[in-house]
Amino acid sequence: MQRPAGKHEVSPRLRQASDYAWRLLLLGAAAYVVFLVALRFELIFIALFIALIITSLLRPPVHVLSRFMPRSVAVLATTLVGIGLIGGMFWLVGNSVADESSNLGNEFRGGLDQIEQWLERKPFNVNPSTLSNLQGKLTSYLGAHRTTLINQAVNGAGRIVDVMAVLALAAFCSIYFANSGDRMWHWFQNQLPAVVRPTWQRCGHAAWHTFAGYTRGIILVSAANAIMVGVALWVLGVPLVLPLIILEFVASFIPLAGSPIAMSVATVVALASRGVTTAVIVLVLIVVFGQIEGHVLQPFVMGWSVRLHPVAVAVSVIAGTISAGLLGAVVAVPLISIGWAVVRELRIEAGGPPDSARAAIEDPAVEPVVEVAVTTVTAVTEPAMPTMDQVTIVPEQASAPEDPIPATPPATSEESA
Repeated sequence: MQRPAGKHEVSPRLRQASDYAWRLLLLGAAAYVVFLVALRFELIFIALFIALIITSLLRPPVHVLSRFMPRSVAVLATTLVGIGLIGGMFWLVGNSVADESSNLGNEFRGGLDQIEQWLERKPFNVNPSTLSNLQGKLTSYLGAHRTTLINQAVNGAGRIVDVMAVLALAAFCSIYFANSGDRMWHWFQNQLPAVVRPTWQRCGHAAWHTFAGYTRGIILVSAANAIMVGVALWVLGVPLVLPLIILEFVASFIPLAGSPIAMSVATVVALASRGVTTAVIVLVLIVVFGQIEGHVLQPFVMGWSVRLHPVAVAVSVIAGTISAGLLGAVVAVPLISIGWAVVRELRIEAGGPPDSARAAIEDPAVEPVVEVAVTTVTAVTEPAMPTMDQVTIVPEQASAPEDPIPATPPATSEESA
């Protein structure tokens, strides 16, 4: 039978590609709308994000204390202890800066003089007049734009009100999340159709498990980086050790890029206070600490909860920075991790590969372990084949051949009559 003229069948591959294309476009449009809404209510989004971070830290001690006291009292006690720790940390930083402020001015002036002398010698051979002209241009620029700089500082100070509002909302929400977060989640599930509740339950559990694991893991990694940096700077005699430790701890929340940026600030401080040799040592430590973080701390601490390739992490951080600046760099990796955890859970529901196969796909280093595990399970579950001595031959009983024609039923008395 010939096809009608002018009509052509669409290739199955093209049809499948077009089906995926319009679905991806629809998902991209939905994600873009969510992104615009998040930017419009940026302060609320930041407050909720901080509240979830605080909740992931409060829940373990609250669960332990709730065995001995009411849960509300446990939440209050844990919150007060956390506030006391943060306040004590800032108090120590303030005292450290105040104690060293008298000597910092002289140290930085002496360091700048050493840098000028170093630049004037070989191999740079910078003309002293060039450095003097550069200092004069900088001074004149600051004098000409003093009003603009003061206005920008005042506008920046006005953001303090927004920061305080965000912190207050985050603390308020985190207390309720830690106290009755499970009941709030169950209430939300009850508003959904009964058919999709199990799916939302599994996806929500996977998302929270990933987010909480990432938060606790990144805090442990940041604390380890801060301790290593603090010990190294203290041994080298660099001033402002405690503020630089806090800077390193906070900057490490940005994977891959945060720690080198904080160490760059420490390098400038070391260069201005202790000279070129100390600054070079700090530069070497940037590479060493980066290798320790990427190859030891990150896989060991967060490998059980977050399974993302370093390339995916780097692309996520850059994309988040381009999209939403510093905030995007901080939230990009946890959001991608949560999305990937939900996708894995949906694949399990749809009959996707098991966890061991997914682990082998995501990390090739897991493949030998998976092969051994599969071999072991096969050896245990499959019964051993019997030998010839253990085989007992049972003779078959003769069975009557099947008659293809059904037997005629016996005649009744009426038919006989």
